[in-house]
Amino acid sequence: MATSKVQFNYSGMKLKLRFPVIIFLMVSLLLSGCKDRIREYPNIVFILADDMGYGDPQCYRPDSKIPTPYIDLLAKEGIRFTDAHSPSSVCSPTRYGILTGRYCWRTPLKSGALWPYDYTLIEKERLTLPGLLKNYGYTTACFGKWHLGWNWGLKDQSDMPWEFGSMKTGENIDHSKTIGGGPLEAGFDSYFGVDAPNFPPYCFIEDNRIVGELSGNLKPNGLFFGSGGQMQKGWDVRRVLPEIEKKAVRFIKNQSGNHAPFFLYMPLTGPHTPIVQAESYRDRSQAGDYGDFVAQCDGVLGSVVRALKETGQYKNTILVFTSDNGSPGRAGDPFIRQKVWGELSSVKLIFDHDPSAPWKGVKADIWEGGHRVPCIVQWPEKIEKGVVSEQSICLTDFFATFAAILDYELKENEGEDSFDILAVLLGKGKSSRDHLVHHSSSGIFSIRKEGWKYIPDLGSGGMSYPNSEEPVKDGPCGQLYNLKDDPQEHVNLWLEFPEKVTELEQLLGKIQKSDKTRF
Repeated sequence: MATSKVQFNYSGMKLKLRFPVIIFLMVSLLLSGCKDRIREYPNIVFILADDMGYGDPQCYRPDSKIPTPYIDLLAKEGIRFTDAHSPSSVCSPTRYGILTGRYCWRTPLKSGALWPYDYTLIEKERLTLPGLLKNYGYTTACFGKWHLGWNWGLKDQSDMPWEFGSMKTGENIDHSKTIGGGPLEAGFDSYFGVDAPNFPPYCFIEDNRIVGELSGNLKPNGLFFGSGGQMQKGWDVRRVLPEIEKKAVRFIKNQSGNHAPFFLYMPLTGPHTPIVQAESYRDRSQAGDYGDFVAQCDGVLGSVVRALKETGQYKNTILVFTSDNGSPGRAGDPFIRQKVWGELSSVKLIFDHDPSAPWKGVKADIWEGGHRVPCIVQWPEKIEKGVVSEQSICLTDFFATFAAILDYELKENEGEDSFDILAVLLGKGKSSRDHLVHHSSSGIFSIRKEGWKYIPDLGSGGMSYPNSEEPVKDGPCGQLYNLKDDPQEHVNLWLEFPEKVTELEQLLGKIQKSDKTRF
């Protein structure tokens, strides 16, 4: 009996010893499987230039006066879209569309962009692109220009939130408080950048707090192009883009030993005003300060690519380079507030370089130059080299595309205006998108389908910049163009094709009345 008891205890000990080992091995295998699954997802780097025109990169326009070797190389290594469009012809609405897959005109912001100290535009309950990717194990970071609003702390709590566009100068803002409603709430793990380089407060913001202290002094209007407001002592706007570049490179290098994939969103501050190229880029182009600043943005792309290659993360990274809207084409001294338009501030007239070429219009316009943008996508493991695609796409489409890569099925209230273009990227088919809705800064709509473009009513002309071209006058109230025959939108066919006007008018009305585009 004694022997039997000892043997029983010994067997129990073996069982007790084996059980934790078995559990450990099972957990290890599960975790290993999870790591393999996480690792199989590609890294995503999304670089969004600010106000770069379709005609700026040389891969889009060989006679461009701006050297863009890294953008050009990206085009040779990936797929270049010739019919890509921002969801709006100004910045804040486009940024909203990229991060939510939804048109911004469905929000309270019906025209224009956000102004200093406007509250956050992204709804608290809305699924965002970084939020979606985090659910699949991604590390997410945003470095650059946010310009999607914040919920600033107030000195006087009785001061209720203001309406969009009230141009607050920050008198009632407590800049020492944590800032809500920004990138962290939108799903990013970390953030560094500025709200906008031409808006107060003039300082860096890290995560959800201002870096350092503001001097309490207002920026004089003549110091550089931008609204008056509080700034840090010694603030140098030339530092902004280089600091964003450094942060991004450091982030990529830090991720090299991480099993989890990463999503890096880089909304650049150039070539938007203030036009402040680094000294190392001065006279790099033949298009003045503007051209030099475009060249510097190209250099940022080069730094990102080098970091990816040096860390061995290049092949399994989707790299997107595009712009938030067309270029306004300004080329004046960046440290003089531009009060005069036309010859004194036009890069086209001064340097014979048209950032919108070959399209009509500029930033803020409803015409092609306002929203047709350069867009290049590279994924060395999946996308063939040197592909040029005429597929019509909108920048909102990346939301559904990345969801497809994750094998995530969007719900009815997620990415409502986004179409999956993964088959296009992989060379296996077309997108189901058969139309495009455009939106100008002044709130004017347009719709494209099968080469036809319908503009219901220009109102003030559809543009915000006085150096825009004058609208065509020969239509009763709207415009109709056949872009296949008339890509420059010169010949208004409104009176000649009333059935096409009716067809597109009804389609646009259906989309506007619905809460989504994917019917």
